[in-house]
Amino acid sequence: MLTGWQLILSKLFIIPQRWVMAIMGFLAVANAYTMRVCLNIAITQMVHKRVHSATGNDGSCPADDVADVAVNPTEVTGYDWDEATQGIILSAFYYGYIVTHLPGGMLAERFGGKYSLGFGVLCTAVFTLLTPWAVSAGGATGLIILRVFEGLGEGTTFPALNTMLARWAPINERGRMGSLVFGGAQIGNIAGTYLSGLVIKETGEWQSVFYLFGAVGILWFILWALLCYNDPESHPFISDKEKKYLEEALGSYRNSQPSAIPWKAIFMSVPLWALVCAQIGHDYGYFTMVTDLPKYMTGVLKFDIHRTGTLAALPYAVMWLSSIIFGWICDKLVKNNWLTVTNARKTFTTIASVGPGICMILASYSGCDTTAVVILFTTSMGLMGAFYPGMKVNALDLSCNYAGTIMAIVNGIGAITGIIAPYLVGLLTPDSTLVQWRWVFWIALAVFIVTNLVFVAWASGEEQWWNNTSEDPKKQQEAEAGNNHSVNAEVKL
Repeated sequence: MLTGWQLILSKLFIIPQRWVMAIMGFLAVANAYTMRVCLNIAITQMVHKRVHSATGNDGSCPADDVADVAVNPTEVTGYDWDEATQGIILSAFYYGYIVTHLPGGMLAERFGGKYSLGFGVLCTAVFTLLTPWAVSAGGATGLIILRVFEGLGEGTTFPALNTMLARWAPINERGRMGSLVFGGAQIGNIAGTYLSGLVIKETGEWQSVFYLFGAVGILWFILWALLCYNDPESHPFISDKEKKYLEEALGSYRNSQPSAIPWKAIFMSVPLWALVCAQIGHDYGYFTMVTDLPKYMTGVLKFDIHRTGTLAALPYAVMWLSSIIFGWICDKLVKNNWLTVTNARKTFTTIASVGPGICMILASYSGCDTTAVVILFTTSMGLMGAFYPGMKVNALDLSCNYAGTIMAIVNGIGAITGIIAPYLVGLLTPDSTLVQWRWVFWIALAVFIVTNLVFVAWASGEEQWWNNTSEDPKKQQEAEAGNNHSVNAEVKL
């Protein structure tokens, strides 16, 4: 039962505590992404502009407003970094990002996700504040090192959040809660791109965006530490009604976890590797867009910084809205038994793979028709919103007890594409022409299709046998045999 002050506090919250956690988780992802992507806009103003004349053979767009390309050419565009160097800078974040995924997931499972997530975002915020100093002191090398440290801090984000969702999200609300939390990435992209362009235009200094987003990240940490808790059992002012509902909806899941993680069973799980493939496909296409869309708009379409910030933010706004809508539709289909959980995950992942890839290709063949290009890129990201109720919450389906570890494995391997995609774009687009960029989008489409085929063939929305490993070896063998039989049956079908 709640004490007097706990009862008073519980009455102050109009919405249930599980949705307070989901909203704060949403803001965590949003903050993480603003600090991650603000460099994508700022770097267009940090470097010397290389103007290439249009020959008509490479599909180059005319630069009508060359004077507006930079806010202050003598002060802002002072670094002579070529496209390959910029690719290394933009990918440096992911070298650190992939390292802390697995430790972050394991720590979250053992001690709870609250501080694993909280301190990760706090560290990223501090390093973001230090970015202008690192660039001034160390140039490209200093920025690369700092971005690696930012990635180390942010690598715990998704594993810790997955652990929190496993303890707070009932299965019939999982699509909506997962879409809300993970959809924070799009709000982060919107804020990071739009506000970066606006702030740089108004202040004339790229440094200001890092001060802004770093400070907001620290503010979020303070609120998170005060409002959110690892699970319903440890929450001091959750209502008895909600606590009872979650106990019934989530079954016997508690803080205590099995002492040993079944690594062999996890790494031999076919549905897990199917999920890894889907994550690779999603991340490759997503990172290509997130990291390099501003460069496409400034380098190919010749937009000024404010227009780039505004129009680059639009696709992510649509993706966020679509992820909420797709999440609601997915939950509805599963709740009414119109689709099994497995088929729902496969259906929405396919929508989010094939659709965006085709739209990217069409955009690259729309030439300098800026309206058509923006519409197609926006449609591409809108369809990508189906990933969230598709493969993004699939780790929770496979294992709630090891949700942090599974998310760490899946998201960590997928994040390797964050290293590959920006560097590959830098190599393929030295002159930033339409012809060069078409190769980028064709490669993205191929990755989407291949990885989605693997997911459709072998993915599962069922809890895996190793989620609750028994002390009896015979029961483990029986469960494993049953799981393998069902997988073989699916393959035959």
